Amino acid sequence: MGRETGYVTVAVLALCAASCGGGGDDHGGEGPTSGATCPQGSALTYESFGRAFMGQYCTSCHSSALPASARQGAPSDHDFDTIEGIRALEAEYPGHIDETAAAGEAGINASMPPAGSPKPTAEERRQLGEWLACGMP
Repeated sequence: MGRETGYVTVAVLALCAASCGGGGDDHGGEGPTSGATCPQGSALTYESFGRAFMGQYCTSCHSSALPASARQGAPSDHDFDTIEGIRALEAEYPGHIDETAAAGEAGINASMPPAGSPKPTAEERRQLGEWLACGMP
């Protein structure tokens, strides 16, 4: 394989890995943590924010109800249709959701949801960062 062909192959593989989860235990696509903090008196809870955010932007790939063939490559241990699933992922991979989808003082992470999916606004990403930083109440 020529050098140019190798570069193209690497580029294509990198783009594939950045899609809806990459499959298996691949946790690629993360940025640095957003630097989100939990302000005193935050009113964001799973019921007031998390459930709707995950339902609108995440569960089309990350749901325990989906068979592997419908998960668009999302890992089988990344389920966001319940608070228990979200907390389990954060316990195993601390900061993973922040590093792919949240915003805070240090920046905005926007590798999720993948291309072709509805995208949260910067404000919604900031709220996600806050909710995560507050411990996902």
